[in-house]
Formats: sequence, C-alpha cells, structure tokens
Amino acid sequence: MQNGRQIDLSAQVERVKRRTRPWKAIIALLLAIAAAVFSHQARNDSNPIFSATNRTTNQLIAAGLAVAFLIFGSVATYSLAGKVRELLQPKTGTAHAAVAGYIILIVGAFATLVITLELFAVPVGQLVLGGALTTVFVGIAAQQALGNVFAGLVLLFARPFQVGDAIRLQAGALGGTLDGIVTDIGITYVRFDTDGSVMSIPNSQVLNAVVGPIPPHEEEAEAEVAPDGKSGTPGGPEHSQPRPGGPT
Repeated sequence: MQNGRQIDLSAQVERVKRRTRPWKAIIALLLAIAAAVFSHQARNDSNPIFSATNRTTNQLIAAGLAVAFLIFGSVATYSLAGKVRELLQPKTGTAHAAVAGYIILIVGAFATLVITLELFAVPVGQLVLGGALTTVFVGIAAQQALGNVFAGLVLLFARPFQVGDAIRLQAGALGGTLDGIVTDIGITYVRFDTDGSVMSIPNSQVLNAVVGPIPPHEEEAEAEVAPDGKSGTPGGPEHSQPRPGGPT
C-alpha cells in the first residue's frame, strides 16, 4: 500500500507540474519583459523615477534588472520548450517533438543572451562577428557530429521509414546488408533491432544507405526454419542415426 500511495503522489505531482508549466512560462515572460523595459529606462535616465536619482544608482539598478531579465528569460524559454514538446509528442511523435523543443530552446536562449548584452551596453556587433568566426571553426571541427544532426532532421521530415518498420539497409559503410526493425529515430542516431540486439547507427550513414523493406520471400523463409534445429538433415532428430558396423 505504501508503494501504491507513493506512485499516486508522484502522478499527482506530475499532473500539477503539467498544469502550472504554461502559467510559469507566461509569468516568467511578463517579468522578463518588465525587467528589460525598466533596465533600459534606468540606464538612459528616461523614466521620471530614475531621473530623480543619481547616475551611479541608476547604473546599479539597470545592471540588477538586466540580471533579472536573464533569469526570467531563461525560465520562460525552458518552460515554453517543455510545454511545446509535451503538446506535440502525442501528435507528431517523440522525435519530432524533441526537435521542436530544441529549436525553441536554442532560439530563446540566443535571443535572451543578445538582449541581456544590449541591456549591459555591450557592443553586440563585434561579438556577433567574433561568434560567426568561432562558429566556422567549431563547425569544421565538429563536422561529423553536425552532419549526423542535419541528417537526423532530414530523416525526421522526409520519413523514408518510421518507428516499428522492418527495413533493410544496404551500404558499404554498414558492411553490406543489415535487416532489422527501427526502434527509435533520434537527433544523432537511429536505433535498429537486429535479432534481439539493438544497434545505434549514425544518421549520416543511414541517410547515405539504400533503404527498403525486407523482401517477403526472405521473411517467409526465415519463419519456416524451426528454432529447435529439426531441419530434416541426415543425422537430425527426425532420422535414425546409422549404427556403426561391428562384428556379427
């Protein structure tokens, strides 16, 4: 009974979190917008409240409000990405919902960072130029990993196969032909069940492979083979063993 009560309590807590998540995202977003507006006004002394104080006090208030915007903006971005992933998962599947959540998380984090730097009066143009150069070098260094990510996006949107399909992959990088059942399509790997052994294949190799269904006659031939080894071969269980010749 105690384990049952703990499970029910955990389920209730999870339901409460799901209900409060959109409100948390909305409240955090409104607080972030308010913090950004007041921080900008405090730094420029444009509000009557901030014009009555000295310059140093206004700079401290602006810095504190900029930090508050960074915190509230991060909370709003994370909550919104989780809510979008939760809403899309029953309709589009786990993989597509995860991609949408990642996109919102990346875009929201980038926007929050840029606005925070603007509130601190940091020259964003020079940072963007330096960031672009850094991105080029990082992209060259992580070319294979990024190739798997983009290949995963192509597989998710093109849908040459779906989770649960029994398919055949044929490519030289895979060592020839590989038959199995697709169990998961992730951002970097496709999980493939081959005779009870789950393999993780990089998306770039799957995208470059020839994909098709397993031929029906081969599936029937595999099904006709008995698992206990009674194949009718000489010396098998269905035939009597020849007795060795001995003295009569």
